Amino acid sequence: MVLRYDMAVGVNKGHKVTKNVTKPRPSRSKGKLTKHTKFIRDVVREVVGFAPYERRCMELLKVSRDKRALKFVKKRLGGHFRAKKKREEMQATVMKMRKATAK
Repeated sequence: MVLRYDMAVGVNKGHKVTKNVTKPRPSRSKGKLTKHTKFIRDVVREVVGFAPYERRCMELLKVSRDKRALKFVKKRLGGHFRAKKKREEMQATVMKMRKATAK
């Protein structure tokens, strides 16, 4: 049975309208990693190498001092989430180095 009038109460109350579809704002794409950005960062990392605190963090990770590495990086970067991300990045680098030496 079809409704003959708009409901005044309930979940679907009120005047029926169609959604106005808008394209996403440019600010929504901020921080998204593009191919070009990734390429540039990889080149810079290859040329410049690691910062002293990153080298120390990798040394701590090599001797399985994960928590100490997190505390150290957290102090240098200023935030827990940033420190976790950096530690994961350094762990991936250490694993990559180990794979390279194993071959």
